[in-house]
Amino acid sequence: METVLRVSNVTKAYHALRAVNGISFEVNAGEIVGLLGPNGAGKTTTISMMLGILAPSAGRIEVLGKEIPKEKAVMSAINFCAVYAQIPGNQTVWQNLYIFGLLYGVKKVRYRIQQVLKEFALEEFAHTKVGVLSSGEHTRVSLAKAMINQPKLLLLDEPTASLDPSTARLIRAKVKEYARTTKAAVLWTSHNMHEVEAVCDRVLFLSHGNIVLEGNPKTLPRQYSKDNLEELFIAVAREPVSFARAEDDE
Repeated sequence: METVLRVSNVTKAYHALRAVNGISFEVNAGEIVGLLGPNGAGKTTTISMMLGILAPSAGRIEVLGKEIPKEKAVMSAINFCAVYAQIPGNQTVWQNLYIFGLLYGVKKVRYRIQQVLKEFALEEFAHTKVGVLSSGEHTRVSLAKAMINQPKLLLLDEPTASLDPSTARLIRAKVKEYARTTKAAVLWTSHNMHEVEAVCDRVLFLSHGNIVLEGNPKTLPRQYSKDNLEELFIAVAREPVSFARAEDDE
């Protein structure tokens, strides 16, 4: 399958601290990959480098064969949703989507706005200022923004964190369908291991900036004598070095 995202020996260092330490992985077209790890593992730093917000200290990040951030034109094929990236609250939902649509060079932007408003059940809020929406409604706007340009690489950092279980299930289904029908690559971070098992084709465990485990979320726990992904997550968070050694021994 086509490789949409390729990360090669990427490091991000702040003086003596290595937030990301020489990681390498790929995400293929139509694949949803979970990037997992405790707070401070390097997940957000990794995503920030993919967005061109941070420059790697070493290594290379390619999207559709183009290096980021050097080849800026490829950025129009990327979008993201994150709890820390707030949509401007003084603009209406429609105004925000229109502005982002223009920024991403979306063709027939008004028609595309109507599509995402309907897809994320936001039609009744189209002319409501984002700042007065509930946290769940705000998240749905962020996801609509993330889909406005029909990205080939979709980066989702805790996308369902503020959603009720029913809406979170709907969002998961929509992302899975989007990846399947458009062959987009999706990188998904979450602390909800049940969600990861339901959505992701593959997972990468980060700890202290290193990838210590990789595999199928449904079968990986059994390889390390754990009943489920949550147990494995806790074990990796507590003893990352032992898992890294186990990987090296295989």
